[in-house]
Amino acid sequence: MPASETVTRGLRISVETTYDPTRSSPQQSQWFFLYTIRITNEGPVTAQLISRHWIITDATGHVEEAKGPGVVGEQPSLAQGQSFEYTSGCPLATPFGSMRGTYQMTTADGQQFDAEIAEFILREPHAMH
Repeated sequence: MPASETVTRGLRISVETTYDPTRSSPQQSQWFFLYTIRITNEGPVTAQLISRHWIITDATGHVEEAKGPGVVGEQPSLAQGQSFEYTSGCPLATPFGSMRGTYQMTTADGQQFDAEIAEFILREPHAMH
């Protein structure tokens, strides 16, 4: 079951998360999480992912924003029925937190819209929340 899933204008965005102990160092207040995102175009219009905007919140309420072009160095264009999947990571200074955001999309005819990425939880398996 996905950690979060949303549909905006026919674009389904589902997220799965995992804790990465090999890249974490709890003694130094560093926890590292991986998230895999699958974007599927279920609508009739081709759309291209132009940029991303993340809002990352740790357990203390500290918020960071991350913006930039594309995802993992790509700006995928998805026609109806096509999917794009990638995995990226997020370091936190606490054993749990959350992420949410948007992808800025452009359709083949030049319309721009934000595809919502619903909030998902990042949690070290043994952390108490």
